Amino acid sequence: MNPSPPIRVASVPAAHPYVEHLTDPDHLDDTDEGGRGIVRLPDPPPDVADPLPGQWWPPRVLEPGWIDAHAAEIDLVHLHFGFDAADPAGLRDWVAALDTHRIPLVMTVHDLVNPHFADQRGHLAHLDVLVPAATELITLTAGAAAEIARGWGRTATVVPHPHVVPLAQLRDPVPPRPTLTVGVHAKSLRANLDPLPVLQALLVSTGQLPDLRVQVHRHPDLATRTDDRARALTAFLADRAADPAWTVLTHDRYDDEELWTALTSVDVCVLPYGFGTHSGWLEACVDLGVGVIVPDVGHYAGQHGHPTLHRLADGGVDAEALTDTLRRVSADRAVAGPPRPDRRGQRREIARAHAAVYRRALGRA
Repeated sequence: MNPSPPIRVASVPAAHPYVEHLTDPDHLDDTDEGGRGIVRLPDPPPDVADPLPGQWWPPRVLEPGWIDAHAAEIDLVHLHFGFDAADPAGLRDWVAALDTHRIPLVMTVHDLVNPHFADQRGHLAHLDVLVPAATELITLTAGAAAEIARGWGRTATVVPHPHVVPLAQLRDPVPPRPTLTVGVHAKSLRANLDPLPVLQALLVSTGQLPDLRVQVHRHPDLATRTDDRARALTAFLADRAADPAWTVLTHDRYDDEELWTALTSVDVCVLPYGFGTHSGWLEACVDLGVGVIVPDVGHYAGQHGHPTLHRLADGGVDAEALTDTLRRVSADRAVAGPPRPDRRGQRREIARAHAAVYRRALGRA
């Protein structure tokens, strides 16, 4: 008896660590319960001059004409990212092309709000096309699934975020150090990064906790930017120059290995997000045994149950509550580091969950 042909999945994108970690690590040629293999196809080369190595954007799969031309080569499309620049009308045409060719659409809703944009109207317009049209929906937390149900009346399968750091590089928490070092990464002030209120709260904390140290990371472009956000952050950090409790590191974007080293140089990473949904950065900290304090916005706390910092209605951060959390973390590092899942076993479960979703989607096409 000949085995069934594999399910050919066009992932958007395929070349992304999240997508690459959806397979069973012990059987990379994933099979569903019926023994049918799953093949995630490589990204089509982008239609740009001189693409970067591994560049998948802008994704060709999101072009209606691409679907028409390649429908015989794919069984299912799984959308993750890459639709930021799409026009809602173009997405409707794309969905119509999938329907014409009876190709099911699976969508993982990573972001209910887009972390790259202050104005969410475009992102919501995209979701208003894609979420109702998807054959099957996946999201990463129960809270996000509940929000999807409220907003669109759709049921999303909850599948947790896999590891970010390679399995061979997972680390256990370091033994407690004499000081508690907190890291805050401002980077280049992406739209949802709002570090200044967090740092102002940490200034209160360093005044009350003598053993607290703060390490701030920023990219060089912040020093020359003239927008109000960048100027205010630059001025605040300049005032910390003589404070021994504060270290400010200015550097270009880290590669993965540099980032792992930077993250493990602190005891706790405080995520300075003003809005958002889920965080791969948080997952990297979990992989490396680094504690995390997450904002009480989005569904960050739903990923692993980390302690939260409270964002106030005026845009500030509750400094006393953050100080109390850090005091508890100083006494017990586990407060900021819930037990890490068995990442290898979790990968196997994630692969099985995706196979089940794909099977349902194909059955409904």
